[in-house]
Amino acid sequence: MKTFTIDEAQSLLPVLESLLKRAIDAKKAAEEVESGLSELARRIYISGGMRVDAAAVVKQRAEMEAHLKQARETIAEIDAIGVQVKDLETGLLDFPYRLDDQVVLLCWRMGESSIEHWHTVESGFKGRQPVDERFRRRSTSGGSGTGGSGNRPN
Repeated sequence: MKTFTIDEAQSLLPVLESLLKRAIDAKKAAEEVESGLSELARRIYISGGMRVDAAAVVKQRAEMEAHLKQARETIAEIDAIGVQVKDLETGLLDFPYRLDDQVVLLCWRMGESSIEHWHTVESGFKGRQPVDERFRRRSTSGGSGTGGSGNRPN
């Protein structure tokens, strides 16, 4: 598992926010197409049947699948960076961080200007706590310039 320093995680936020927006937009687009298809199915059911442009329906289903594929691929791209997508709807991300002898999660939600919270793996979002001096100290004490902390992602 990759771990990040606060500075590393913070520096990734612009790219991650862009990726999150892409995934969210793709998911919303898929949901809109799905809603239209569901409404069509409801109208067919209520009317007892009707003529349908089958080619248009097939095209809409393919469009929905393409949007879903884009959302999945974008989430996989974020995951490949080593960042965990916890809630796509709210843009909630967790960054593994080594704090002493345990891995905790730096926690960021889209719309927040910086990473200011963390929680244990077990407590999740409900256990969010403000980042304190222990995190800041590690972030600024990069060592003697001989390669850093070993927490850098590949």
